[in-house]
Amino acid sequence: MTAKEIEILDRINKYAEEKLGDIDPQKTQVSAQLNILMPKLQEIADELGISLEDMFIKYMDLQSEASLTNELKLRESFSDLANDPGNPLLFR
Repeated sequence: MTAKEIEILDRINKYAEEKLGDIDPQKTQVSAQLNILMPKLQEIADELGISLEDMFIKYMDLQSEASLTNELKLRESFSDLANDPGNPLLFR
């Protein structure tokens, strides 16, 4: 991920924390969550000169990449524990 992409993802995630902080993501439809994020997505799309749809796709791609990176770091952190037969650690 480039520095610019990290900045974009950070901006959206900070906005999400402000606007979605009090909701339960497990009980709130994804469409409702995305509707709340739309103003920030539109703002960034306008800055980049791209469509809202392209911004949404970019956000989903960046979020997926960040999640994968975090999972790989977590797996690496616990690799010693996962290799200990007396202390099995399962990842799903």
